[in-house]
Amino acid sequence: MEYTVSEQVKKTYELLKGLDAVRSGVEFIKEDEQNTIQDQLELVVIEAPTFEEGQRAKAFAAKLAALGLEDAQVDRHGNAFGIRRGKGNTGQAIVIEGHLDTVFPMGTVAGRPESQNGVYHCPGMADDTRGLVAVLSALRAFNHSQIETHYDLIFMGTSREEGMGGFGGIKDFLADHDNIVGCINVDGASTESITYQATGMKTFAVNFYGIGGHAYAAFAKVANPLHAAARAVAKIADLQVPTSPRTTFAVSNFHAGNDAGVHAIVPQATIKMNMRSDCQTELDILYGKALQCIKQACEEETARWGVDTITYDITTYVDVKAGTQPVDAPIVQAIYTLIQDTGVEPILDHGGNTNANPPIAKGIPAVCIGGGGKSGMVHTTKEWWDSTDAYKGPQLIFYLANMLAGIEGVSESIL
Repeated sequence: MEYTVSEQVKKTYELLKGLDAVRSGVEFIKEDEQNTIQDQLELVVIEAPTFEEGQRAKAFAAKLAALGLEDAQVDRHGNAFGIRRGKGNTGQAIVIEGHLDTVFPMGTVAGRPESQNGVYHCPGMADDTRGLVAVLSALRAFNHSQIETHYDLIFMGTSREEGMGGFGGIKDFLADHDNIVGCINVDGASTESITYQATGMKTFAVNFYGIGGHAYAAFAKVANPLHAAARAVAKIADLQVPTSPRTTFAVSNFHAGNDAGVHAIVPQATIKMNMRSDCQTELDILYGKALQCIKQACEEETARWGVDTITYDITTYVDVKAGTQPVDAPIVQAIYTLIQDTGVEPILDHGGNTNANPPIAKGIPAVCIGGGGKSGMVHTTKEWWDSTDAYKGPQLIFYLANMLAGIEGVSESIL
């Protein structure tokens, strides 16, 4: 089905393309790309595992301050950000962010990566160091062009996007700031894909408890928490979920006992589970079914022996709400138009787990796009990033920011 773009979005884009200041900013980004890559090389070697982003946050905040942003800081949530004030005096703002953290433990990055025909091999080079520096590139373009936006622009590096972080940085930032009216989330490299929906996610551990004892002497005298956990996993494995909206689940960890106690009935067993859905209702239904499986497993193991009671508790690591916005929302139309004008057919991702999740779930227009170039082997130590035409990423961000924030006295926000 052909994607339709409104006349308002088309006219706004055509107006911006004809402005000398906007053209100056776009051309500057291309000419400035080597400085952007230098930023990337500096930041990628400042390792930043989730929950340990402090040093990279300080470095990023320093770069924001050097580029003249007001109140450049690292906040109490570990986010590094600064504000470029708009001239509308509305107090409302557009967020432009990449995430600070990577999936790699300290000590993974061994020295500054070198280019091999424009290709860099380094863990985190694309995800999301490229996103961070694309944010800086767009900021430099605003400074160069001297464009005065209507809304404020907040340029930011967020903490705790990956894994157990559960998009915590942007989630906490939005909880502290009720003036955000739009978000541009920059993650990875690809400038073809548009993430405009928010896949909900729960990650949690279930701990099963019993008395425990000798595998021989205590047999039939105690119930076995490990057996209860196994019963629960078997029941969960049989759950049925819809294919649309896409809903998934996986028991990803199973922990109990040790080799020294191979001849013991454990007093505790733990399973860890991840579940996701593009629909919050389906996610809630699935979670409820999983809890019922766990409850039944404990009851069955208890009844099997009839001598003690298996109990359980749950530790929740990540709880991200699902959300959606119309595929024809103005922000989606805008980025679709911008990408298509580069000669690439945009890909609309139906669902996704990105920093766009929290704003979308709160009803704030948001999209997630890449920062430019190409990448592969992401989330592995063999990650690579190709710098060919990478400047096109910041150019898209620059255009979109102007369309969302509006240019004072010239163009209105499309939101």
